[in-house]
Amino acid sequence: MTPFTAFDHAMMARALELGAKGLYTTTPNPRVGCVIAQGETVIGEGWHEKAGGPHAEVVAIGQAGARVVGATLYVNLEPCNHQGRTAPCVDLIKKNKIKRVIAAMVDPNPKAAGGGAALAAAGIGFQHGLMEAEAKELNIGFVSRVTRGRPWVRMKIAATLDGRTALANGKSQWITGAAARKDGHHWRARACAILTGIGTVKADDPRLTVRDVETPRQPLRVVVDSRLEIAENARIFEGGNVLIFCGVEPKRKLSAEIQRLPNATGKVELPEMLEELARRGVNELHVEAGFRLNGSLLRERCVDEFLIYFNPSFLGDGAQGMLELAGASSLDERMKLRIASVDRVGDDLRILARPA
Repeated sequence: MTPFTAFDHAMMARALELGAKGLYTTTPNPRVGCVIAQGETVIGEGWHEKAGGPHAEVVAIGQAGARVVGATLYVNLEPCNHQGRTAPCVDLIKKNKIKRVIAAMVDPNPKAAGGGAALAAAGIGFQHGLMEAEAKELNIGFVSRVTRGRPWVRMKIAATLDGRTALANGKSQWITGAAARKDGHHWRARACAILTGIGTVKADDPRLTVRDVETPRQPLRVVVDSRLEIAENARIFEGGNVLIFCGVEPKRKLSAEIQRLPNATGKVELPEMLEELARRGVNELHVEAGFRLNGSLLRERCVDEFLIYFNPSFLGDGAQGMLELAGASSLDERMKLRIASVDRVGDDLRILARPA
């Protein structure tokens, strides 16, 4: 197998950069970028913008034109080998007599996998594994949905340094500063859906829309409301595109889709809710809820990542905490996290962490 060169690394880094252009738009498809080089000269670039649109390889090959014969194609996800909304990229690569294809990772979707083997069978050099970790991070939600049958769940929490997220009455606007709130909207924008609970709707009456950053589409807004108590004039209904999960039989009409998913206690069956969202094409689920729903999601192992903004302040006793959890009886029983990143955002501190 030909070892990857410094130029190969540079081209894959560029492919990932191009793929990230689809951060807010490709749902439910993966984010994919492609670079084509003849020798060490770039002759074509492309990225997948939205479902139903041309794939990154198609755009890059179209830009390269006749110069593509004998070239090397770099792409962050194995070229597809199936007929979906568009034709298989493998066929186009073979037709244009590309000599070598380097993919960061193989396609985890069983419906689309096998592209690399098909290329190799046609005499085209195929390698994968270059910057694979970065490629998986870019499409962490897509990988989760097609391999686990559930979205990647990212729980956003804004808290004081003593871990308080709201006053005793539930009011939480605003604990963090403007820069952190704007940063939080970037994370909202990349998600396919935003989840909250009825407690937050009652306390803050949020819209849960992306407002502080430009976005071509608004994520689906999801509410967990076991007893279907939501007010008909709640601001979350503005603009439509709302899905409510409840545990009771709906007896009134609301400006939203309502789905009943009761568990044994009449509340919402949270793991089944995640499976339903995956069936709807949700790759990344962004949670902005109160301490009770946060605790329930964590207890039922429905959280993959924590996005926590700490404000340099204290609220003290009586204020609400981050999670409603039973206390550990020993230090060994505590839930341990692995910190992925720590960044300062304005006056606040942002920590991205995952269960260890």
